[in-house]
Amino acid sequence: MQFINYLGQDAYTNIAMDSWLLYHLKPTEPVFALWQNKRAVIVGRNQNTFAEVNQDYIDSHDVQVVRRVSGGGAVYHDEGNICFTFFVPVENSGSVNFKKFVQPMYEALHAVGIKAEITGRNDLEVEGKKISGNAQRYAGGYLMHHGTLLWDTDVEAMIRSLNVSDEKFVSKAAKSVRARVGNIKDFAPEDLTLDSFIDALKYYLTDEGKDGELVLTDDQLSSIKKIRDEQFATWDWNYGESPKFSFQNHAKFTGGAIDIQVNVENGKITEINFQGDFLGVRDWRDIKEQFIGLEFEPSAILEVLETNKEGQYFGTIQNTELSEMFKADYRTD
Repeated sequence: MQFINYLGQDAYTNIAMDSWLLYHLKPTEPVFALWQNKRAVIVGRNQNTFAEVNQDYIDSHDVQVVRRVSGGGAVYHDEGNICFTFFVPVENSGSVNFKKFVQPMYEALHAVGIKAEITGRNDLEVEGKKISGNAQRYAGGYLMHHGTLLWDTDVEAMIRSLNVSDEKFVSKAAKSVRARVGNIKDFAPEDLTLDSFIDALKYYLTDEGKDGELVLTDDQLSSIKKIRDEQFATWDWNYGESPKFSFQNHAKFTGGAIDIQVNVENGKITEINFQGDFLGVRDWRDIKEQFIGLEFEPSAILEVLETNKEGQYFGTIQNTELSEMFKADYRTD
């Protein structure tokens, strides 16, 4: 197979590249890519991003959040993780078989001394430890099969990024994940480094280098960068495309107890309600319409509260306290 070089470690660009190649490359023979992202959470096409990520950790540790076009669950990427993508002409989606498309990576791993096994529908394991997860998307006669290879990924960062914010649960969750997943580095021959591992996989998959590189044109690269900027790097795609959902939370402050109920569609608030024994000087319903249409973000809520702070609509409850309740992982205990 020929290989394609991706454009660095920006997750917005790489996920955009996956998508563009699926819909526009039209190869006559299978091609593949090996690539890496800097720290990022990649959510599945049908997932609710708000429920999948620990936004505080994401924001404070420069973790990118990107929605891909394939299904499946959220995954964490970093420079200890290798991503692979195969683009394969396929007659129809009914003929797609996960194991068939996991097979090339299975064979490549064995060729470099990693005794992997195919398990379940789409996983690769070594000695009972999951080292790879995979997802697929079919479009217009082509299948994109992409997945991850855990070489030496940061398990604690993975746990913290994927919506585990409470310190009480972090160590337990990390221990549990370590029991289920494995880093390939721990099973690899001693002389195999990350770079030599990538080189060896590429050498094997290109038929010992005979197939070479498929070089994209400047126009093709420009198109990829365009959808990166206009789609995959946008809040509307990564958060706004979340399915319609309802959110509720409860907290008790010095200024009283409060319950919030919110309906969200396309990532934006369509209905909101506040209940509790807080002593509002004015009726919060007077400013209700200012919340409708907002992005479901604590910062957006805070901006409305601060704009109307003179009204003391929620009594002595601090605006920052109230806005924090709009985080999916908010806890008061």
